[in-house]
Amino acid sequence: MKHLFDAKNRIVGRLAVEIAISLRGKDRPDFLPYKESGEEVEVINAKDMKLSGKKGFQKLYWRYTGYPGGIKKTTYEELMKKSPAEVLRFAVARMLPKNKLRAKWMNRLIIK
Repeated sequence: MKHLFDAKNRIVGRLAVEIAISLRGKDRPDFLPYKESGEEVEVINAKDMKLSGKKGFQKLYWRYTGYPGGIKKTTYEELMKKSPAEVLRFAVARMLPKNKLRAKWMNRLIIK
């Protein structure tokens, strides 16, 4: 089954919660936490998402390169200009359980 979400004028975190639930299949009556449900999720209008409050210029995304002093930081505004899909992808991935199924669930997320 395929779910379609429209991200226009939606708050990133609230949308990511709904997407994570659909990817896991928790909205299905035959849900089992250790099985993959096969749900595919497509998101359109990712460039029109927004954040609430002052988070638009305060929120930071960071990663560690593995070297001393190797923390790379990016703001929400910079990441939205570069790739709006990555903002939503980060939010959804961090809401899913950190187990072997997370990569499979993320492969079934299509963001346009």
